[in-house]
Amino acid sequence: MKESENKSAILVAVETGKLQEEITIEHLEELAFLAETAGITTVEKFTQRLPHPDVRTFVGKGKFSEIKEYVFEHDVDNVIFDDDLSPSQLRNLEKELNPADRDSKVQVYDRSLLILDIFLQRAQTAQARTQVELAMNQYLLPRLTRMWTHLERQRGGTGTRGGAGEKEIETDRRNIRNQIAVLKDELEKIDKQRKTQRKSRSNIVRVSLVGYTNVGKSTLMNLLSKSKVKAENKLFATVDSTVRKVVIDNIPFLLSDTVGFIRKLPHHLIESFKSTLDEVRESDILLHVVDVAHPFHNNHIEVVSKTLTEIEAGNIPTILVLNKVDLLKEQEPEVNLDEMKRLYQSQGFENVVFVSAFTKENLEELKRVIFERVKKRHMTIYPNYIGGDSYLYQDSDYSVES
Repeated sequence: MKESENKSAILVAVETGKLQEEITIEHLEELAFLAETAGITTVEKFTQRLPHPDVRTFVGKGKFSEIKEYVFEHDVDNVIFDDDLSPSQLRNLEKELNPADRDSKVQVYDRSLLILDIFLQRAQTAQARTQVELAMNQYLLPRLTRMWTHLERQRGGTGTRGGAGEKEIETDRRNIRNQIAVLKDELEKIDKQRKTQRKSRSNIVRVSLVGYTNVGKSTLMNLLSKSKVKAENKLFATVDSTVRKVVIDNIPFLLSDTVGFIRKLPHHLIESFKSTLDEVRESDILLHVVDVAHPFHNNHIEVVSKTLTEIEAGNIPTILVLNKVDLLKEQEPEVNLDEMKRLYQSQGFENVVFVSAFTKENLEELKRVIFERVKKRHMTIYPNYIGGDSYLYQDSDYSVES
């Protein structure tokens, strides 16, 4: 979706017995932030408590009538659901919201499609673009009916437009399967190049920034590496991974900034980005960055820890970096940081550091903790290291973007 199009949206969430009301509200706020990142303005939010989502339209019949009336009355462009929709739910919603006698078209999104759209907008490198296009094609394959606006953006197109008849859809399915095969082949070639690149860095300690999206990873990357990685107050400001060489007290290491995690990250996206996430998986140390001022930051920590386990990076030594401590102190002047630190240490985080990337508070303390960890790992690579410039490298420039 182009940012100049389809500006308004309503958001829809079903509150099941498992979810508390405040959590549903927070989820919708995050969804609104995702929409804003994609260039869409939220005009209204609808929630409904159900034992489980309706199999036909996700929400109940009465609530859907309310949504439909609002969409038509206010000429809303998009309806965005906070969970994934089945192909049949998507077809039913598209049909009901786009009657033949209505000129303007309503686009239906679920959470995965919105995230994929954002990635599609933000991917810059050939690898990231290929990964996102592959994930988008895999998502769209079972959901082809009436989703032409997304298909038109795919590199190389689908070869057809407009008609929704059985013949046209089968043709598009065949074309998308072909496109998936081409993208997988292309990604495999890129992966081989990246593996060769990573092997060339085996003689230097590798550190990766990980964390929930929009917690300040790129800002910390810029402070630690004195580089200019793109940092914005938007979700998924970083889609392409970036690697920079950093030196602290004469010991060098590679610092990687990778894509942020988020709850319900689309499965196809995780699968497609596995080669990028190899940068994390093959790291010696992780800097798990957290927005400690966010009211649900503990949930964010759980999401990231779970995702790290899923990509087989859960056992890598980790430094918990509790960022935006300046905002936390403003919100809670009586906060006891020592008590918070002990709590996280009791949860298995040996190294816990409170910092503010904005004010640079405790940045030197973070550097000290990183140095101690890096030095310990560095000594296993260079057991005869005695300080100064006694280590040797074949290549002195490790500043790369991948």
